[in-house]
Amino acid sequence: MTRASRDKSEVMRDTIDAGLPDDPGRPRPFDRWGFDHWVRWQTLIWVAAAVFLVVNRWAAITWYSLPDTDDNMRMAQVHALLNGQGWYDLRQYKLNPPAGFDIHWSRLVDLPLAAIELVVRPFAGQGLAERTAAAIAPMLPLWVAMVAMGLAVRRLVAPGSFAIGALLILCCQTAMLMFSPLRVDHHGWQLALLVLTIAGLADRDTLRGGLTMGLSSAASLTIGLELMPFLVIAGGAIVLRWVWDRAEATRLRGYALALGGGCALGYAGFTSYASSVARCDVLSPVWLSTMVAAGVLAFTLSYLTVTDARIRLASVAIGGIALAALFALTWPQCLGRPEQISPELATKWFDNIREAKPLYTQPWTVFAAVVALPVVGVLGSIWAAWQARAHGRFGAWAPVALVAMVSLLLVLWQTRQGPAAQLMAVPGATALAWHFVPRLRNRASLLVRTIGIIAVLGLGASLAMPNLLAELPSKPVSPRSKAIGRANARCTTLPAMAPFTKMPVTTIFTFVDLGPRLINVTPQRAVAGPYHRNGEAILDVHHAFDGAPEAAQAIMRKHGATLLLTCPNMSESTIYRARSPNGFYSRLAQGERFVWLEPMPLPNGSPLMLWRIR
Repeated sequence: MTRASRDKSEVMRDTIDAGLPDDPGRPRPFDRWGFDHWVRWQTLIWVAAAVFLVVNRWAAITWYSLPDTDDNMRMAQVHALLNGQGWYDLRQYKLNPPAGFDIHWSRLVDLPLAAIELVVRPFAGQGLAERTAAAIAPMLPLWVAMVAMGLAVRRLVAPGSFAIGALLILCCQTAMLMFSPLRVDHHGWQLALLVLTIAGLADRDTLRGGLTMGLSSAASLTIGLELMPFLVIAGGAIVLRWVWDRAEATRLRGYALALGGGCALGYAGFTSYASSVARCDVLSPVWLSTMVAAGVLAFTLSYLTVTDARIRLASVAIGGIALAALFALTWPQCLGRPEQISPELATKWFDNIREAKPLYTQPWTVFAAVVALPVVGVLGSIWAAWQARAHGRFGAWAPVALVAMVSLLLVLWQTRQGPAAQLMAVPGATALAWHFVPRLRNRASLLVRTIGIIAVLGLGASLAMPNLLAELPSKPVSPRSKAIGRANARCTTLPAMAPFTKMPVTTIFTFVDLGPRLINVTPQRAVAGPYHRNGEAILDVHHAFDGAPEAAQAIMRKHGATLLLTCPNMSESTIYRARSPNGFYSRLAQGERFVWLEPMPLPNGSPLMLWRIR
């Protein structure tokens, strides 16, 4: 090969690696659209998406219809903070009064909600300020996720692929639910930080990439532990990348420093008083010590100068075993469920949570809609990693492919992992779209054209899957199911809750899933909410509704409740009726009256029922 041929080959390799046209003599496509200002374009896409989301959710925003118990509890926590409750005091005093109970969250996610509400309140009043904060705050992590995904695909696929990455995020149906207005819980921020972790994993600047990964992982752990499996896989990928290529030591070093230091800062700045003891469900001393130890181990390994990859791999294995043994010996109570709940609480309550069940237990339409994009993303990332061998980028793509594959497995374990699995599929899906679509018709190889067409069709099918499934004829909905749906929708509305805003403040005994909404939109107090640290109160509610009327009366008096509130046909009520047909709630729902309960009037058409406890 002549020198000129070698030079041309190197140029071709670099341009393909950068995602540029095969002919380096031609100008970059779309440069006239300002790809040098890609963040502005990414922001423009985000603004368009945000406007659409607000318009689509306008009725829900107007009626402050927060979609989940966690969203109501988050806003209740923000209200408590703005009303003077201590920064490190996350005890919710309106549940299980007077002692209240601890929430295993941190204040980090409260900050944007509180800031927006404080800015808007002087001009619009508290009600509109709450709606504004609940509408805007969930869409902020969507912008972070889009920019982070733009960084990731620009580094992995091509500089101009950022728009495809952003648009594919908008096609992640379950992930977009976490970024929608009123979804104020912490999942959106954790998803955005996970994407930022992938962007750091793909960064050519090893130190910057390691610092990005470490800080984003630490921030996610400060918020909550839900995405720890994904973060562990990403951390393992960066270690294996160093095993593969010793030049990655700087990335590993930066990651180690940022992870340990970031977790220390997160613990000091945002962990509540109640989590400053050995708890397994938050960034307590348990996980802080583990993350700092992991950071020290990774930092030490990064200075290992041996050239034999097998020795580096053995060192990692020994260090990992030592870290796991130290954790098991120091914190044996955390080897099981991090919630540390009793078997009875698991059976009566936790195991009934739908999102905690494996995806394969869900209806097949849900299964197909969730896994379609992750399957395509896994195939795309594997293909991209294989292709990257020729361009010296295998080390960047292989960890992304690993994370995508493990994400697909995790979503089969728990349905709640679906949003993260869909986002982790976007880089691979972007690679398929960017490389195959413009090149298919010019390829001479029938095999390449066939595989490419199948891949592109698979990508298109995965994106269209939710809409296609929505068009399929659905099974007739039974009258019972319709009644449950109506009750779930109506009992938590502002009109239904309005009478309780005018009553004297008291403790109301009601369903576990109704408690967070009640304390958020009214001044009233409740007994329990669906949070594992509230386990004793949750069991008291279940025992009351499942047991004899006399036992129910004793439990209500124990909690100082003066009113009993129920929502006939609400999902939770069906559990009590099915489990205990002769229990207190079943008898109450069938119309039986008790001398110690006095019916209380509610407005005509109210879906709720209320009694005074004598």
